[in-house]
Amino acid sequence: MTGPVARERVIRLLQAHAVNPVVMLAHNLGMPPPGDALLETTGRRTGLPRHTPVCDGLAGDVFWLVAQSGYRADWVRNIQADPRVRVKMRTGSGVAWRAGTAHIVDDDDPRERRRLIGRDGPARRMCMGAAALADTDALTVRVDLDARASGQP
Repeated sequence: MTGPVARERVIRLLQAHAVNPVVMLAHNLGMPPPGDALLETTGRRTGLPRHTPVCDGLAGDVFWLVAQSGYRADWVRNIQADPRVRVKMRTGSGVAWRAGTAHIVDDDDPRERRRLIGRDGPARRMCMGAAALADTDALTVRVDLDARASGQP
């Protein structure tokens, strides 16, 4: 096993066993790292909630995501089976979940999308840059967030 396949395998192992557990712990403690968010999808086989650390791509009532391994990403396959998702992100008053509907955007340029998201601050830029290093077949996903209930952040 050499080349891109080996690279993707090493990246997945690092993410699964080193990076993601630390980020998940921070989210569970209510202190998400700046520039990060948490995506909740519904497992396509189990029907159970699945959480995936992602970069914070909030832009108004749209949340942008870039899947590093495109259609091979488990969370992308979950979205294909059930596009209803939730995103946990920092707000002005703390951390909150927002629900929405995800759409795969095949005709979007993932590199340009990362650049646009990264313009919104150094933490986002750092997250997007680190994620871009792991890209093998990047794919853009747009989440149209539901309207906030009155009184919600």
